[in-house]
Amino acid sequence: MNALLSTEDDTLIDACRQKSVELLRTNLSPQGILAATPGARADSRGYAAIFGRDAAVCAIGMALSGDAELERGAVTGLATLAAYQAANGQIAKFVDVRRQEADFWYLGCIDATLWWLIAIDYLDRRDPGAALRQRFAAGIAKALQWLGAQEHQRFFLLQQNEASDWADIMPRSGFVLYTNALWYSVKQRYALARAEETRANFNQLFHPFSAALSEYRRARLLTHYVKRKAKHRDLYLSFVNFSFFGEEGDVFGNLLALLCGLAGREAAQRTLRALDRARVAEHWPVRVVCEPVPETDPLWRAYMSRHLQNLEWQYHNGGIWPMVGGFWVEALAQAGERERALAELAKLARVNALDNWSFHEWLHGRTLAPGGMRGQSWNAAAFLIALDAVRGGGSDFLFPR
Repeated sequence: MNALLSTEDDTLIDACRQKSVELLRTNLSPQGILAATPGARADSRGYAAIFGRDAAVCAIGMALSGDAELERGAVTGLATLAAYQAANGQIAKFVDVRRQEADFWYLGCIDATLWWLIAIDYLDRRDPGAALRQRFAAGIAKALQWLGAQEHQRFFLLQQNEASDWADIMPRSGFVLYTNALWYSVKQRYALARAEETRANFNQLFHPFSAALSEYRRARLLTHYVKRKAKHRDLYLSFVNFSFFGEEGDVFGNLLALLCGLAGREAAQRTLRALDRARVAEHWPVRVVCEPVPETDPLWRAYMSRHLQNLEWQYHNGGIWPMVGGFWVEALAQAGERERALAELAKLARVNALDNWSFHEWLHGRTLAPGGMRGQSWNAAAFLIALDAVRGGGSDFLFPR
């Protein structure tokens, strides 16, 4: 038993580890890990497919699982994604292996390529004998070239259209926090040029309140609007565009800023305390925005009500995501708050255990009613990643040191 946990919590965490392994084994197909457990509803909503971001997160969790079958299968989904890579280098949002077709989303999907590169490098570092970077060298080169084409040549940050990353019915566009945290990790992993300028400009644009005034006139203009209008100044902005920006408090993006090494110690503490004040983990870890975007907000888009999904306190607009909860635990552990990280890990086990270990995709941010799909693979993987972090396994996977 862990001395920092009650017997009940310790037992629950061990049970969640086992259930996570079982779920991933259930969802592992010959072509790779499926986003959710197959079934009529999952099939109808496209979840019985191999998603770029999901497969990458799952590959990392599977490598940490201690299960030989999962460790062997960690690369399978990444290989399927590579087989369906676009000619220009982009990795698909998902691959429907039954129809043998790739889907690249309405406005393009930028983060699948980033996650794919991170997962390949992580697995390669964990098992150099597998020589994954050599095996996928041609695809890696094309993926990096495609991402490079999205990079601003003075900010050295990626640019994107709205609704084109993991929060794919949220209006974040221009320079997006979440996307550029991953881009910095990719730059570090693949020794890409201008990484330090990426880091400096990341902090300049997404948290201009603590940065010196940029000499670059384009940056001065962008931050001018932010400094005049922003109300919440302790979190990184979710995105910065020409004359508008997001301050709803993107929890995942802020956590990745910490985990990818973009925030110094003071900035990391400032960010975690701001998330605490917003009570993002008050019920279950963790709500994915601090303040949902209401229909009366200028940032509201008609597509956010698609399937009645992204209304306030739901889905990406204020829902609770256990997958992101794993990154919350990881960030607490990385910040040295091990006792708290353990307590949040126990809460994460409890939310996955709801409804007979349903591993629900998300829950309502206020009523806590389960939503989305059952049997989410990346919930299980994120739990295994978080467990490794609190047990001191060194799964500091986003920012290799």
